[in-house]
Amino acid sequence: MATQIEPATQTDEDAFRAEVQQFLADNFPAELKGQSNALAGVDGPTNETPAQTKWREAVGARGWGTPTWPKEYGGGGLTKAQAKIIDQEFAKAGAYNPIGGMGVMMFGPTLLEYGNEAQKQEHIPPICRGEIRWCQGYSEPNAGSDLANLQTFAEDKGDHYLVNGQKTWTSGGQWADKCFAIVRTDKSDKHKGISFMLIDMDTPGVEVRPITMISGTSPFCETFFTDVKVPKENLVGEEGQGWTVGKRLLQHERTNISGGGSLARLMGQSLGDIAKKYQPTGADGELADAVLRDKIADFEIRWNSFLLTARRAMEESKAAGGVSEISSVLKKLGTKLSQERSELLIEIRGLQGLGWEGDGFSDGELGAVRAWLFGKATTIYGGSTEIQNNIIAKRVLGMLDHQ
Repeated sequence: MATQIEPATQTDEDAFRAEVQQFLADNFPAELKGQSNALAGVDGPTNETPAQTKWREAVGARGWGTPTWPKEYGGGGLTKAQAKIIDQEFAKAGAYNPIGGMGVMMFGPTLLEYGNEAQKQEHIPPICRGEIRWCQGYSEPNAGSDLANLQTFAEDKGDHYLVNGQKTWTSGGQWADKCFAIVRTDKSDKHKGISFMLIDMDTPGVEVRPITMISGTSPFCETFFTDVKVPKENLVGEEGQGWTVGKRLLQHERTNISGGGSLARLMGQSLGDIAKKYQPTGADGELADAVLRDKIADFEIRWNSFLLTARRAMEESKAAGGVSEISSVLKKLGTKLSQERSELLIEIRGLQGLGWEGDGFSDGELGAVRAWLFGKATTIYGGSTEIQNNIIAKRVLGMLDHQ
């Protein structure tokens, strides 16, 4: 028998849905309809249009960009059901969530768990309002897959640390206001000698050098720290707890990279609808190419099945107290599926899917080619597929090293 919804509960949800609809009517600029949130993953330069600024400020003031985060820190303080209604109504209106970036994806949830009250009060509200850009200081030239091998050192100077070292693949580092980083505070212990701290990117001694990728963009950077002073109050958790805090943050990152988070909202139109613009159709309006039709149907079934599984896994993890090692499963599968989708888009568009520049290609077509090339990195960053396989084997399946 289907579960009956209590009338009061349904009435409350209907009233909230009407509130969201009215908010959209009052605040969402029509010229932004159909746009996506460019800040969903990596915070970029501050080149907002007046309409984009208006929309971000309106959503941030309500806390609806982070709807389930605590209200006392600038979040919406809403239930999961209310957050779902916001997603549904935004989607109907062609509106995007303008609050994103690494502060939302990774750092904010981690700070809510491990930060002290002063740190939460200082850092969470501007994240909820979309007023600050964060970057991640994790990987180093000799500490990628073996992240715990990091050597950037923070020397205790009494009331502050003095940080020296280098990070690489710092996404959005050239635009970021602040960096959450794991650094070494004790050289005698590989894991227990790591601490998690926050570094202002405009501090003297911080130098950022963008790295140009095969896609033609430069979202990744090398970041150098030379005698950078970091106040003691910027230490998150206890000294030596950085490996624990850092791993928790990675679970949030992998969940989002997988498609269980922001990536799912960036997928946009179905492949079938796109294909009908580029490929011949029959009298019934369906694609004439039966092989391509089967490929698209097979992918859409697997992708939507994955999204449902990812949502269920995330809800189960949250109910158990937060993200878990299942994020490695989601990251491995989700990134592979997103790469497969990019390949299919190239096939669907034919010659129009291979353009790099020129008037003969639309912005969407050119963007898709760059996204296809950039997507090659998704199975590497955030922990490579090989790293995820090790985590799955040991922490999910309980296998021993010799197995």
